[in-house]
Amino acid sequence: MPEFVNPFSGIVPRKMTLSELTRAIRLDLSAEQEAVHLYEAHAEATDNELAKKVLFDIAEEERVHAGEFQRLLNILIEDEEKFLAQGAEEVNEMAENTNNSEEQSYPDILSVGNIKKSN
Repeated sequence: MPEFVNPFSGIVPRKMTLSELTRAIRLDLSAEQEAVHLYEAHAEATDNELAKKVLFDIAEEERVHAGEFQRLLNILIEDEEKFLAQGAEEVNEMAENTNNSEEQSYPDILSVGNIKKSN
């Protein structure tokens, strides 16, 4: 699970504030993203077709959940969409100025991609 502080350290004797709620939802969102990563990694690590199919299906369901949490944050936090749009625009600008090749070459940095290419 994500390494964020759990807002519930035992029984909470009151309702959460909006700030606490949005932090809890961010934690929920990160857990969904981590689950996607985990299920896809497990699917890619097996040759069992049934397991692969089920794991990828569950990963897709988690992506739907992530979308639900993100939409909820967009509704609850007035400027959330503004910051997300700003980040998207920054990436769009970088993409326009980047070579269209799938991977940039960094010969001094050893990566899994470099290892695969050398085999």
